Amino acid sequence: MSSGDSKAQKEAVEIFNADGAGDVLILCEHASHDIPERYNGLGLAEADRTSHAAWDPGARAVSLALAKALDAPMVASRVSRLVYDCNRPPEAHSAMPVKSEVIEVPGNVGLTDEDRAERVQSVYVPFCTAVGDILSARKATGRDTVLVTMHSFTPVYFGTRRAVEIGILHDRDNRLADAMLAEAQRLPHRKIARNDPYGPEDGVTHSLRLHGLQNGLANVMIEVRNDLLRMPEDEAQMAEELLTLLRPALAALKTERQADA
Repeated sequence: MSSGDSKAQKEAVEIFNADGAGDVLILCEHASHDIPERYNGLGLAEADRTSHAAWDPGARAVSLALAKALDAPMVASRVSRLVYDCNRPPEAHSAMPVKSEVIEVPGNVGLTDEDRAERVQSVYVPFCTAVGDILSARKATGRDTVLVTMHSFTPVYFGTRRAVEIGILHDRDNRLADAMLAEAQRLPHRKIARNDPYGPEDGVTHSLRLHGLQNGLANVMIEVRNDLLRMPEDEAQMAEELLTLLRPALAALKTERQADA
């Protein structure tokens, strides 16, 4: 990687514990609401620039806590998903949305092919490169890897209240999701559901497909309702609750792999 490429990656991507020895790689595509100056705030009001449309509140803090607990590497985007949503492919309109729920995004209206290509190269490519570099390094040393992507969602969407509190999402590979859902009784106070509030049909499993399925890795996407992540102590508690599901699920997958070996 050239020094210019390295600088671009550093500006666009946060990498924590790249050499972590645990079995998990954690991705947080919507970790930040930062909009680089060159995009002029995308023409958004201040409240919209920091709203759930611009990022996933609490997701980075929970990702970091999971990474520390599991000795896992974490890759997180430093750029608002309204500039480029790293959980969407470049050809998707939702990668650079002109509207998110009820929020209009003036700076995404009328983008030229050159405008879109610049965002792909400065936000999406560095994120994917960071993920690929970590996966390649782990493969070279013979480490098994399980992919976990961490998100949060708004409790009210288009005026409708969402009952689910923790969503366990998957695409074609449901191994890790099934193993986590099998542990749901450990959190009887939580409303936990499969592929809710989103599922593959909503286009939210791009990272699972690109970094997980294409590499043959067990994978899962976790969604937490963001009203459960308002304070640092809430984020810490949720990380512990997710570990209650993740740790036995990871152990079950490892036992299954060893039995198949």
